[in-house]
Amino acid sequence: MFKRVVKLGVLVSSAFWLSISCQTKPARSAERIFASFLSFEQSVSVKSLETFAETGRITGDFIPYARYISPEQRPFLQNALQQKLAISPVALSQFLYSDIGELMVQRVARVIRPKSNHGGFYALRGALIVAAADPEGLTVLNFLKHYPIQGLKIDLSEGLAVFSQIRGLIRQTNTLIQVLENQSPASPIASSTGSALTQQGQYSWQKTTLTLSDQSATRQGLTGQSRQFPVDIYLPQTAAPKPIVVISHGLNSNRNSYAYLAEHLASHGFVVVMPEHIGSNTNQLQALMLGRVKDVTQPIEFLDRPLDVRFILDELERLATADPMFQGQLNLEQVGVIGQSFGGYTALAVAGATINFGQLQQDCGSRLKDTINISLILQCQALKLPQQRYELADPRVKGVIAINPVDSSVLGETLSQIQTPVMLVSGSADKVSPSLLEQATPFTWLTTADKYFVLMQGGTHFSTIAVDPSSESEAQPESQKLSGPSPDAAKSYLSVLSLAFMKQHIAEEMEYQSYLSPEFVATLRQGKLKLNLTQTLSTHEILNPR
Repeated sequence: MFKRVVKLGVLVSSAFWLSISCQTKPARSAERIFASFLSFEQSVSVKSLETFAETGRITGDFIPYARYISPEQRPFLQNALQQKLAISPVALSQFLYSDIGELMVQRVARVIRPKSNHGGFYALRGALIVAAADPEGLTVLNFLKHYPIQGLKIDLSEGLAVFSQIRGLIRQTNTLIQVLENQSPASPIASSTGSALTQQGQYSWQKTTLTLSDQSATRQGLTGQSRQFPVDIYLPQTAAPKPIVVISHGLNSNRNSYAYLAEHLASHGFVVVMPEHIGSNTNQLQALMLGRVKDVTQPIEFLDRPLDVRFILDELERLATADPMFQGQLNLEQVGVIGQSFGGYTALAVAGATINFGQLQQDCGSRLKDTINISLILQCQALKLPQQRYELADPRVKGVIAINPVDSSVLGETLSQIQTPVMLVSGSADKVSPSLLEQATPFTWLTTADKYFVLMQGGTHFSTIAVDPSSESEAQPESQKLSGPSPDAAKSYLSVLSLAFMKQHIAEEMEYQSYLSPEFVATLRQGKLKLNLTQTLSTHEILNPR
């Protein structure tokens, strides 16, 4: 029954552009692929590609192209044509009909479109959805079989423009890596005391879950509604008041994503609070897949997330006097925030940066259709908010760590308003919020005296996220490909650096400064995932290498 419901949902969602029956394949499909560049055009039949994918034989009009493919490359191409993307048709359909999904399809439709140049957006979206519903699943070949127009055109000029952008970004990212490598010590000296940062601390801790309900005038005034959300609190078993760290998860994630980090910090004497941002968590994406909501997240989440953190601190102040469990346990003069992706934005917002509508208007106009920065699509959703100044900062926050943050446009150069210590953690292989665009360049806008830029070479957007075993979300970074090389090393790096940062700048134990240095970070390197740290970075030497 469930499978029939799934197929029905797909058929309904694509019915407006394609009359489709309950058959597996549509009556028409792409028969030839035309590649055009300026006034030149060549084509190859889908049938010959299918023969190559299934048998490895090169036949028909694919023969002239085969000379450009080396024997070593052929198995990779053969596999790529048949590689199945594991996603349900309902999930794909709901996403592609969301605002963010539509923007992504529009971008691809400029490169892949019908030979007639008409209806490309709908043809592309529909073919993806119907192919996902096919028993064979969503593959390149199956997409072509379900493309509703016989001639599919690949605009090489558009494709080459995208390729040129990507190649330029890769080149600049490699320059960034080289700049950081030049700053790294040639012969790092291991620290015997520094190894303690990798180990669990001396404190046992107790985890408790609370449900908070924010009906404050502040929330009502900024968002027009109240908000109820759960938080996990990791409370170390000590007698003295302890510093507090709030961890904000990313989009389509939840408060379990950084449980390993919470446990590590709690064992070293920090009270760790992990909220569930209910408008941009895993449940939100699942609701999208089931058709209960119409988008991945709402613009109001740019306000709700920082307000969640502020309300948590208000509640902790109340609990510190009203609840025996928390009396004498909380030091609200020493508060740090850690956030990943959308949570990175959250951390930077509560630290003092503000929504930059001027930058958003500049970046979300004509530039949006040409961007290779996927995170910009999310950031541009903030333009749907009433354009006014929003006070989201909290003076109780004394330092923040932003991991793979999305910030270049939604915050932009308002990052210079932050006066507390900041650490930006980046991955050179992050395809969601590219390192150069979303972390390295924004790092140069920071004016705070204590700032750190950390790069995991080969790290992705998902390298530091722990997979939640209780979640069935298909978007969880379950594969090695998404998590990048050595995800365990990435989590270890983050645990060590977070502990050193929070000890130094939140707990004010000044002996930890030496652990926030290129010399110490060089000793942490393990496996394929290299690690760099710097406190000085210039975009000039990255964008204009010698």
